[in-house]
Amino acid sequence: MKFKKPKFWDYKKPNIISYILWPISVIIQVIHFLRSIMQHKKKYSSIKTICIGNIYLGGTGKTSLSLKIQKILEEKKIKTCFVKKYYSNQIDEQKNLEKNGKLFTASNRQTAINQAIKQGYQIAIFDDGLQDFSINYDLSFVCFNNLNWIGNGLTIPAGPLRENINNLKKYHHVFLNGNLENLDSIKKQVLDINPNINLHIGKYVPLDIQKFNKNDNYIVFSGIGNNETFVSMLKENELNIVKDIEFSDHYKYTNYDIDKILKLSSEMKCNIITTEKDYLRLDKANSNKIDFPFHISYSLKILS
Repeated sequence: MKFKKPKFWDYKKPNIISYILWPISVIIQVIHFLRSIMQHKKKYSSIKTICIGNIYLGGTGKTSLSLKIQKILEEKKIKTCFVKKYYSNQIDEQKNLEKNGKLFTASNRQTAINQAIKQGYQIAIFDDGLQDFSINYDLSFVCFNNLNWIGNGLTIPAGPLRENINNLKKYHHVFLNGNLENLDSIKKQVLDINPNINLHIGKYVPLDIQKFNKNDNYIVFSGIGNNETFVSMLKENELNIVKDIEFSDHYKYTNYDIDKILKLSSEMKCNIITTEKDYLRLDKANSNKIDFPFHISYSLKILS
């Protein structure tokens, strides 16, 4: 499914559309609450589980953080794998995880983790799954993007939140991902909800930015959860972005889409940049003139 979030989700305050949809949001949240108290959460003793999830829907840096944690654990010689529920429209994220480690996917996460247990893995990192009521994770991180934060503050479909932000009271770790925007304001809001929560920051750092000539002009395109943060990172690294094109998250590019971008770059005399996730969805026959910043680094810092 191609999904591009409504603009009103990220308004600072709810608008009339949000209020019209609010009764549906309430019904959905009641259903989620009933499911959470009725479904038994399974605790695994033969493998440790880490969930990298979110409350804001999409574009919060879950996959990048999963990759970083996996690298840290592998360096410590801990046999670590990824677990992800299979979605046909998220093949790009699955490819990205597979490039960096062992990935187990299935139609439900319990089936996938049982496969990991059979193969002797010590730790399973779940890319997404915070709202999966069937698993009792050993450790959970709630990811947010600094630019969007909680949008208009309402739950789906009136707003972008999967669950009420006050549910931060039940979590122990929050990750604020981005380019260090709005940290003081967000920190205050988080600690007002849960004074005992551990706050971590993740800064996006392209480790091979030197391969891009800062004297050139660039067109940027992406179909990710947060195009604005990606463009902000490139500008922060002094790349001259003259145009950015946003597609829906997990967008499946056609040859027509790419030909149009290639033609535009020729007319504007610009080079083209996209994300690694988007690059994995391109037809290799027409992607030779498109590049991406390969590595994203994180500083794992506890704020409080």
